[in-house]
Amino acid sequence: MTNLELKNHQVWQDLTEILETLDTDALIKEHLELCDYQVCGYWDEQDKYYEKITLPRTLKTELVSSSIGITQKERFIELKFDLIADVIDSTQPGSNQPEKIGKLVLIYNENLEFINENWLFDIDFLMLNIQSTHL
Repeated sequence: MTNLELKNHQVWQDLTEILETLDTDALIKEHLELCDYQVCGYWDEQDKYYEKITLPRTLKTELVSSSIGITQKERFIELKFDLIADVIDSTQPGSNQPEKIGKLVLIYNENLEFINENWLFDIDFLMLNIQSTHL
């Protein structure tokens, strides 16, 4: 049996270089602008349907992980972001606290063309403008 160690393999250095040079800020900003800071047709974890969720325009994002996936037929890159909004503290005027309101996963193919997205929200967050339809 061959003893193969990947930790020092060139592939890890190449993948790290790709992920470090990728402008994730530009990708997330472009995605949010294309969807006009709105998510239509969202199902939460309790299978409740929301017709439209509008995100605050002051939304900040933070890349929390990136990975590259390979299947038999395709290769892709997956970027996971925290969605962060400033919460105004009514007890202390002028005091804003950043709070995580959800997550967004963006998936791109090997040509960096958008494939899919996956949203996860804290529906109880007050800064989300939610339109709900009961099904």
